[in-house]
This record gives sequence, structure tokens and C-alpha cells, in this order.
Amino acid sequence: MKRLLLGLAVLAVAAPAWGQTPPTAAPAAAPAPPLSYGAPIGLEAAQALIDRAIEAGRARGFRLAVAVVEPSGELVAFGRMDDVQYGSINVAQDKARSAARFRSSSASAEERLAAGRIALLAIDGIVPVAGGVPIVIDGRVVGAIGVSGASSAQDDEVARAAIAAVLGG
Repeated sequence: MKRLLLGLAVLAVAAPAWGQTPPTAAPAAAPAPPLSYGAPIGLEAAQALIDRAIEAGRARGFRLAVAVVEPSGELVAFGRMDDVQYGSINVAQDKARSAARFRSSSASAEERLAAGRIALLAIDGIVPVAGGVPIVIDGRVVGAIGVSGASSAQDDEVARAAIAAVLGG
């Protein structure tokens, strides 16, 4: 009997709210469509990016490995500074491959993971560590650069500085 009375009391309190229409949230803006792929970056441009990244790393006192890949994620050019840790060789390539194949910086994947999107860890090939940046020319992804050897934020800074120096963007 007490349960019945308690249930009726809850219904009586909640009843006025049932007739009300809950406020609606503004519709979420549709996400921007992903960038399209373009013709793969050539060796000359890829080597220029590596040279600028190594220059930027040297100026900051870093020892870096730098990879440039085409949109498929396959290696176009690679360079490393003397005495860079050997593990950074594969990490630079993995960051570049992730940025090219997913058309998004590895820093954005790192941010999504930090925000709790742990499902990213189940996606083969995604690297949620900053330092991989897509190379975009005329609105198309033509490849990506990956930098490893310093902190992930510093790797990302060097990758973006190399792109800005070579492509002006």
C-alpha cells in the first residue's frame, strides 16, 4: 500500500511536467565535409619540407626524425638528425601516415582521445599523438608530414613551421 501511495505521489508531482514540451536544442551544425585527396606530393617538395623541419629542429635544439608521405600514407621522403632516438624513426612515419590517411592532424586525434573518445584506440592506423600534419594544396590533401623526437607539441610545432616555410600556409 505504501508503494502504491508513493507511486501516486510521484505521478502527481511529475504530471504537470509531462504536458510541457521540453526546450529543444539548436540543431548542431553539420560537420564540414572532409578534404578531398589531390595528386601526391612530389619528391622535391617533400625534401624541402624535410629540410625546413630539420632546420627548425636544429634551431630549437631538438633531434628529430621527419617523414613525408603521399595521401595513401606511403613514404615519399625521410630524414633524421644525428643521434635521434631510433624509436622516433617509426613514430614519425606513423604520425605522417595517420594524418594522410585520415585527412586530419594527429594532434586532433590526440585532443579527441584526451576528451574521452577512447574508441579511437580501436582504429587501426590512427596515431593520437601530435606531430602528424596533412599537407594541403589548393584545398586537397597531397600528403602529410610526421615529426618525432621532441615532445608531441614541439613535434607538431616543427611540422607546421616546415609547411608554412615551404608552402606559405
